[in-house]
Parts: sequence; structure tokens; C-alpha cells
Amino acid sequence: SWTVADAISRVLENSEELHSWRRCLLSACMKGLVAMYSTSKDESKQEVERSMLLRLEELLHLVGAVDPGDWYSFVKAGLKYRYRDETFLKVLNVSIQLLYKKESSLSQ
Repeated sequence: SWTVADAISRVLENSEELHSWRRCLLSACMKGLVAMYSTSKDESKQEVERSMLLRLEELLHLVGAVDPGDWYSFVKAGLKYRYRDETFLKVLNVSIQLLYKKESSLSQ
């Protein structure tokens, strides 16, 4: 639940552990979306997916990096099952622009 995640983020607000916590949330968000895409191929849970995609975008801006394995799985599953979903495509576009800028480790 994002309510619990947000509460933990507020507690860690001035902590050194906040960045690590956000990286874990980002990874969990990507894995959750991959699982939803793989099990619900018919886009029946659009509102839940939309909420997770928007949270993913927010976390990407805060963290600025992803685990390459998580990224690969997310892109592969998303393009396979949600290539017509407007929200997915918008978040994918923003993510690519953010992650593949010159300073990023993924751009290499």
C-alpha cells in the first residue's frame, strides 16, 4: 500500500536511508507492474496500473537510476502487453529521456 510507503518515507525524510528506501520502492514498483502486466493481459486493472505508473515516474525523478534487470523486465513486459496504453507510453517516454541522458550509467 502506498499509504504505508509514504508514511515510511516521511519518517525517513531527513535520514541517510531515504535514497536507499526510494530505490527499493522503485524496484518494487517495477516488479509489481511486470507482474500485473503478465497476469492481467487484458488491461482490466487500468486504474491500479495508472496509479503505479505515476508513482514509478515520480520515483524515477527522485532516484534517477534503476536496476538494469528491473528496467529490462519492465520495458519488455510493458511493450508486450501494454503497447497501446497511453499512460504506459507516456511514462516510458519520460523514463527513457531521464535514464538515457548523457550523465546516466544506463546511457553507456
